[in-house]
Amino acid sequence: MNVTVNISFQDALLEQIDAEAKRESRSRSELLREAARMYIKRQQRLEAVFAMGDAVREKQGFTAKDIEAEIAALRNGQ
Repeated sequence: MNVTVNISFQDALLEQIDAEAKRESRSRSELLREAARMYIKRQQRLEAVFAMGDAVREKQGFTAKDIEAEIAALRNGQ
């Protein structure tokens, strides 16, 4: 089942969307559906990566402070 929704875009962004849709020979709706699917998939992958990182951290017994200290040391070239 398809549902129609109203979305507001700035003129410049809508022009870019329409130009890309035309370049790909598809409709604005098709382009926006694909963009939404890709965004959701990317967010799900990021959530999975962070969950995996949390699992490893817990298994290794690291605290959030340990991780922050390690990141700070790497940024400082230590």
